[in-house]
Amino acid sequence: MITISVNELIKDLACNKVYRLLWIDESNLVTYVIDIDDSKALPFLLKVKDIQQGFIDTLYTKIELDHSSMVINHESLSEVMKKNRDVAWAIIKNLVQDEPSIYKKDERGQLINELTNNKVCTKMTAYKYLRKYWQRGKTINSLLPDYSNSGGKGRNKKSGTLKRGKPRSSSSVGINVTDETREIFRKSIKRYYFTSKRNSLSFAYKMMIKEFYAEEVRYENGTKYLVINDENKIPSLRQFRYWYKKEFSIEQTIVSREGDKKFERDYRAVLGSSTFETMGPGSRYQIDATIGNVYLVSSYNSNFIVGRPIIYFVVDVFTHMITGMYIGLEGPSWSGMMMAIANAASDKKEYCGRFGIEISNEWWPSAHLPEIIIGDRGELEGYKVNSLIEGLNISVENNPAFRPDWKGIVEKLFDTSQNKIKPFLPGHIQSDFGERGATDYRLEAKLTLEQYTKILINFVLFYNKNHYMENYLRDENMIRENVKPTPIELWNWGIKNRAGKLRKVHPDTIKFYLLPRDKATVTSKGIKFKNMLYSCETALKESWFVQARTKKSWKVDISYDPRNMDNVYLHLKDKSLFESCFLLDHQERYKNKVLEEIEQLIISERDAYKNENHNLLREEINFYTNIEGIVNEAIKTPKQNQRNKITKAQKIKNIRDNRQVEKNIRREHEAFQLGIAEDDNDENIISFVSPEPSDEKTETSTIKELFNKQRRKKKQ
Repeated sequence: MITISVNELIKDLACNKVYRLLWIDESNLVTYVIDIDDSKALPFLLKVKDIQQGFIDTLYTKIELDHSSMVINHESLSEVMKKNRDVAWAIIKNLVQDEPSIYKKDERGQLINELTNNKVCTKMTAYKYLRKYWQRGKTINSLLPDYSNSGGKGRNKKSGTLKRGKPRSSSSVGINVTDETREIFRKSIKRYYFTSKRNSLSFAYKMMIKEFYAEEVRYENGTKYLVINDENKIPSLRQFRYWYKKEFSIEQTIVSREGDKKFERDYRAVLGSSTFETMGPGSRYQIDATIGNVYLVSSYNSNFIVGRPIIYFVVDVFTHMITGMYIGLEGPSWSGMMMAIANAASDKKEYCGRFGIEISNEWWPSAHLPEIIIGDRGELEGYKVNSLIEGLNISVENNPAFRPDWKGIVEKLFDTSQNKIKPFLPGHIQSDFGERGATDYRLEAKLTLEQYTKILINFVLFYNKNHYMENYLRDENMIRENVKPTPIELWNWGIKNRAGKLRKVHPDTIKFYLLPRDKATVTSKGIKFKNMLYSCETALKESWFVQARTKKSWKVDISYDPRNMDNVYLHLKDKSLFESCFLLDHQERYKNKVLEEIEQLIISERDAYKNENHNLLREEINFYTNIEGIVNEAIKTPKQNQRNKITKAQKIKNIRDNRQVEKNIRREHEAFQLGIAEDDNDENIISFVSPEPSDEKTETSTIKELFNKQRRKKKQ
C-alpha cells in the first residue's frame, strides 16, 4: 500500500492537475487537498482509499517536491518583507491552526466573517493569504511575495492626526501610541515591572511618566518638584495596560518577575505523559545529545586517538521510534543537532547504504519532518533556529533549565544504547576509569568514527524492531487490534490510523535550511575550504580561477555536510539557490571522510611540522656552514696559486678555450682503467687508477702544453 503524507503533491493524470495534501484525519480515512495552480482554488475532500486506488489504477501519481519555489534564504530578507509576511501570518495564524474546520466551506465562512466583522481584513485579503499558505507548502515564508500594506489583527496601526480608540471620559483628547511611544512603554515595563521587586503595573506607569514626560523641574523652598506634560500630551494608564497585555504573555510576566526555575517548579502546566500529548507519529520529536563512553581512532592512522564521539538521537514521542541520528566529534552544537534533524527527514535506505548496510525502507520507514521538535535551550535558541520555524514550518519547544525529565524518552535511550553495545567495544570506558591501577581504556581504542556509526545503525535497526515497551499505555483501538508495543509496530499502526502530522520535504530544501554554513575562498588553485580544494560548473564557466590568479581571491557563501566532505554547496542568487561543488582529483585523501577526521589530520600534520622545526633549523644551519667552507676555500686557493697578475680583459678573453682545456683535463682524470689486483682472488675486479700526483711546476707545464696543442688544432 502506498502511504501518503501531509504536504505531498499528487497529480491527477486525467485532468492534469496537481494537488497538495493539506490535512489527513486521525483514522487515515479522508484528506483535504488543494489545486496548487488555480488562482481561485479552495480545499476539497478526498478519500484516502480513493487516492490509494488511484495510484494502483495509475490515475494518480506522486510529484517530486520542488524545493526552489519553497526555499527562502531568510537571512537575506529585508525588514519590510519580514514585516509584511508577519502581518499576513498574524491574520491567518489562528485560522490555519483550526484544522479541519478551516477546510470546510461553512465553518471557514464563519471564521472569515469574524475577521471582516472585526474589521481585521477583507474577505479577499483573507482568502488570498490562505490560498498562498496552502498552495505553497504551509510555511510562514510562503506568505512573503507581493503582500499589501493593509493592517489586520495583531498588527500595529499607523498613527494619524486623529486619536484612535475609545474616547476618554474627560475633556482631554490624549495621544496616539506611536512607535516611539511603544519603545518608551517597553523600556518602562522592563525597568520597573519585570523585576524581582514585584512592583505593580500602575507604579511602572507612574515611573514612566516621571522619567519620560516631565516638562520641567522647579525648586520651592529647596524642594525639587517635577512638572509633567499636559494631559493631552501623555499616554493614559489604560493605553499602557492595553499595550502591556497585547505585547507580553502571562508566561513572560511570571518568568520575568519570578525567574525561570520558579516558573517551571510552581507555574508550568503538568497535564500527563509526553506520549499521550501526541496524536500520532510526527506530532512531536525529542532530540538530545550525549558523549559516547568509548574512545575512537582516526581512519587515517590508528595511532591517532581522536577522543569520544558525540551521539545525537531524534525520537518520535508517540511511537518511541528513533527517527534520526548523527555521530560526530564536535559538540554538542547547533551543527550536530541540525545534522540529526536532517537525517530524520532523509531516506534511510540511502543513508545505511553509504555505510555498507543494505536495508529496505520498511525496516526504518521514517523520512519526514515533525510538527514540533523538543530540544535543549543551547542548540535550539538563537537566530539560527529561524531556518526551522520560518523555512520548514516546525514549531520549536526548548526545555527549561534543569528539566531533563521533559525529554525522558530520548534521555533513557542513551542508557539503553550504551548498555547494549559496551561489552563488544574496545576502548569502552568502565566505572574504574581514572582510578589508581585501573586500565587506561584510551590505549585500547580501535574503532573509527565510521565503524562506530555502523554499530549504532545496527543498534537503531534492532531497537526499532524489537524494543518491547511493557509500560506503554495502548489505547482501546490498539488493544482491539493487538498492536505490539514496539516502535516499528506503533509507527506502522500510527501511519495507518493516526496520520496527518508527518510531512515530506524535498532533500534539497532540507540541505539548504539545515546544513551548516560558512565562507570559502576562491583561489587560483580552486575553491578553498578547510584546506580542501573544490570546483564547480559555475566556477569553470565564469573562469573564477583565472580571475583569482590575475586579480585577487574573494569569499563565497557555502553550505557543507560534516558527515561527508566530498561536496560543498555554493550559494547562488537564482532560484536554484545552490550548486554542488566537487573535490578536485588530487584531493582524494579527503574523500569519504567526515570533517572532524580531516581537521584532526590537518592539526596532526601541523603539529608534526612544529615538532620537527628545530631539527630542520639545525640541519639547515649546518648546510649553510658547509657551503660557506667550500666557498671560502675557493676564494683562498686562487690567491695562493696566482703569481702573475693579469688584467680583467685577459681574464675573460679565452673562456671558451679554457673550458675546452678544462674538459680535456677532466676526461683524463675521470677515465676508467682496468687494473690488475694484487690479490690473485681479485683478478676480475675493475679498479679506478688515479693519476700520479705531480708538483706544481709539472702540472703548470702540462697545462701550457695542452693550451698550445689546442691552439695548433684550431689553426690547422
